[in-house]
Amino acid sequence: RQASHSSVLIPMRNLPLYTRFVSTLLSHLKTYNLYYEGQNLQLRHREEEGELIVEGLLNIYWGLRRPIRLQMQDDNERIRPPPSSTSWHSGCNLDAQRLAPPTIEVTSCDDQLNKDDDSSSQLLRTKSDAGVFRRGNRRSPSDQRKIRRNRFSINGHYYNHKTAVFTPAYGSVTNVRINSCMKTPQVLRVLLNKFKIENSPDDFALYLVHTSGERGKLKRSDHPLSVRVLEGPCEQVSRIFLMEQDLGEEVTYDVAQYIKFEMPVLQSFITKLKEEEDREVQKLRTRYSTLRCIIEKQLQCLPEGTTCI
Repeated sequence: RQASHSSVLIPMRNLPLYTRFVSTLLSHLKTYNLYYEGQNLQLRHREEEGELIVEGLLNIYWGLRRPIRLQMQDDNERIRPPPSSTSWHSGCNLDAQRLAPPTIEVTSCDDQLNKDDDSSSQLLRTKSDAGVFRRGNRRSPSDQRKIRRNRFSINGHYYNHKTAVFTPAYGSVTNVRINSCMKTPQVLRVLLNKFKIENSPDDFALYLVHTSGERGKLKRSDHPLSVRVLEGPCEQVSRIFLMEQDLGEEVTYDVAQYIKFEMPVLQSFITKLKEEEDREVQKLRTRYSTLRCIIEKQLQCLPEGTTCI
């Protein structure tokens, strides 16, 4: 496996290497788009100031072990005084103005790969870590519909005070619209902002996970969309996962070869390695024992009174 897939941006000042990279990327891009022919996962490319830019949807799978927290309200939501009020001190009731949480809706996550990013991003949700339910006035049905249009859901899960903290089901898929110029931290921010997730992007990392068990962490300088194109379109071979920064673990290709063996087979490997280790230890002992005998014999041949330095 080529380890250079993650280092996919070559400065234009190195024109020969950049030209070769562009040729390789376009070749892989053609295969990628043929694989997703007729689907919204096809990618577009264009040139801007002499640089090749690829853009489109990138599938990202959730691999979190800890809960995430949704924001209390959208960035553009603000508490405003009634239209008839000219001042905050005109007697407006802030408690009556407080925004109430919308309800929860759960939708199916089947055929997620074929949905557009504006209507997809549907994820199965595990049981919530329920918080304290805060009282407040219910939004009208029209307000709730407006929020659903402007705010993405996770399998129909919108913000709710009671279920604001939960863990997305492992292996659920979502997608984000990005381009090949965006680095890993930028992609993380786009994903978190899409679902209004309160956690910091620094808490997460992207991993390229292969079916073989090999797992590699994308560096901060990597470009996930280009990595995906160069790895190939088939997600049965490799997928990009979102995981915790401190819980994710890299698995090399050599180690991954042994992961899927049954325990008796692995035990036999350990036995063989132990036997080989014992043989090597015995060889070393024999060698140094022979050297010690030779040195002792030479010392006995020295005349009496001779000082050894």
